[in-house]
Amino acid sequence: MDLFADILKITIPALLVFLTAWILLRNMFKNSEARRRQEIILQNGRTITPIRLQAYERIILFLERISLESLLVRISTIDMSASQLHSALLTSIRSEFEHNLSQQIYMTPQAWEIVRNARSNMITLINSEAEKMAQDASGLALSRNLLEKIMELEHEPTRAAIDFVKAEVSKLM
Repeated sequence: MDLFADILKITIPALLVFLTAWILLRNMFKNSEARRRQEIILQNGRTITPIRLQAYERIILFLERISLESLLVRISTIDMSASQLHSALLTSIRSEFEHNLSQQIYMTPQAWEIVRNARSNMITLINSEAEKMAQDASGLALSRNLLEKIMELEHEPTRAAIDFVKAEVSKLM
């Protein structure tokens, strides 16, 4: 019995020391892991935020480039027919969109959907006005009709998208 009591006198304090050390080490490792995770998240934020801002910049530029006034200034020439202008406008919008397609990775799904809708609305607007034109109409007549249609609208499709994207960027900062 004395031997058993002596073993307990040695074992119980050793177990208490072991459990205390184990709990302290476990907590220390958890804290260290949590700290490392926070550092990684912070580092990723420092890396990703500038890239996201560049993506939003490029999307704003895309939206500005597909705005009707910008398209007409860049693409329209005096000797173009309405069908040539129509084709050139659609080609420009599609190529601009394809060029900026990868930016969706850095944008929220809502923002990307707004951008896609703006592009679709511009294409629909151009198509609807081009369909109203006579076969031999000039590009100048189509330009005039497009500009009149835009003035009738409360907001140009690209303007609403630009405003939404700017609001998203302000949330990032």
